[in-house]
Amino acid sequence: MSVPTQVAPQRRPARPGGVREVGLLAYPVVLQTLSETLMQVVDSAMVGRLGATELGAIGFAGIWMWTLFVPFIGTASGVQVFVARHFGADELRDCGPWVWHSLYVLVPGILLWCAAVWLWFPTLVGWIGASPGLQENAIQYAYARIPAAPASVISFAIVSFFRGIGDTRTPLFAAIVANVANVVIAYGLIFGELGLPQWGVFGAGTAMTLATWLNVGLMTLFLLRRKLRSRYRTAPVRAELRATRRFLWTGAPVGGQWVLDMIAFAIFSSIVARMGDASMAASQAMLQLLSLSFMQAVAISVAASTLVGQYIGSGDLPAAERSYRSALKLGFVLAAIIALLFVSIPELLLGIFSRDTEVLALGRPLLALGAFFQLIDAIAIITGGSLRGAGDTRWSFVVSASLAWLLRLPLLYVAAILLEGGVFGAWLAELGFVLCLCVAFVLRFRAGHWRTMQI
Repeated sequence: MSVPTQVAPQRRPARPGGVREVGLLAYPVVLQTLSETLMQVVDSAMVGRLGATELGAIGFAGIWMWTLFVPFIGTASGVQVFVARHFGADELRDCGPWVWHSLYVLVPGILLWCAAVWLWFPTLVGWIGASPGLQENAIQYAYARIPAAPASVISFAIVSFFRGIGDTRTPLFAAIVANVANVVIAYGLIFGELGLPQWGVFGAGTAMTLATWLNVGLMTLFLLRRKLRSRYRTAPVRAELRATRRFLWTGAPVGGQWVLDMIAFAIFSSIVARMGDASMAASQAMLQLLSLSFMQAVAISVAASTLVGQYIGSGDLPAAERSYRSALKLGFVLAAIIALLFVSIPELLLGIFSRDTEVLALGRPLLALGAFFQLIDAIAIITGGSLRGAGDTRWSFVVSASLAWLLRLPLLYVAAILLEGGVFGAWLAELGFVLCLCVAFVLRFRAGHWRTMQI
């Protein structure tokens, strides 16, 4: 099967940075992230048929798995910053080596960290104090997911290269193949169908791991195609200490921002888990539905990050700023559509995940809150991606970490525990945090420091 791979510089439109250019670059990423989101939604829906405890367990464990491994994945995204700059400056043969400079430092680290997480995760789950049934299922799911971590890091570095050169179609192809494989294998392993053993939540995690390794295999084959090796020098290169330092200087703050943010959110989820299995299940359903908007915003932020980086590399700063503003317009429209669905058909949406009456009762007000939440979140995500594309990663790290720990967690304590707001109060506190983060990011971009950012 022929896979479309961009190997030549893009032809710029008459007015660079418009909505059309952002949309053309973003739509494959939107499709990719939607396919990944749908994969998670389908997995959650299948596991939800096993019970509220099982559904809550994969949400709880999934959040902690992402939290524990996200520093490596976030750091890998720094590849896109360097590749986009070189691409915009027409330094094409300097693009490919950044994949290898990232992997030489990230792969040994993730392998050692996987071993530590394998030993430590049961202790973490026990310390949090969720129900015994949720703990047991969460540990099973986590053990099935841990072997996927190295593949996720490798895949993210390669995907970041493709995004940096403006090729968002190749990652889409690999993601669709892997996601289809995941759904089929998960169905077999969760319920014992298709001649496969019945492993329940462990089967769901195993299917995700196998699909992740399939994805990285496909992405590696695409990276090493002859045309890309010739044009972008994507074949393995020798490790260089200076390049590694430059990569970590720009990429590590992204990983640090993501992990501190996710630790705060994991604490949020752990507090919700202690409210009961129904609360955790309702929160998991809310999170999966929010991801329909979240992933679209992430996709548009990827396009904004790429275009901002490329136009800075080419010296066209007005086009870089137009790219950001066009991304905001596109992201807001898509988020508004999701908001309309949340307020018009909440019962239908929640019914995808659970028919438990308590879960449904808790979930209805959450979706009403989520309609507004995801509009603000989309602006924050797109603006953060634009700052990242300009290389403004260290400021973003400091602000995100500060707000997460000095505002987010205190708000959570007051709204959910002190005022006894329950799961709705917890998500209301989350909205307050996202609103403040959004304002900080927008003001930072408008200040214009990104125009002189060096990487």
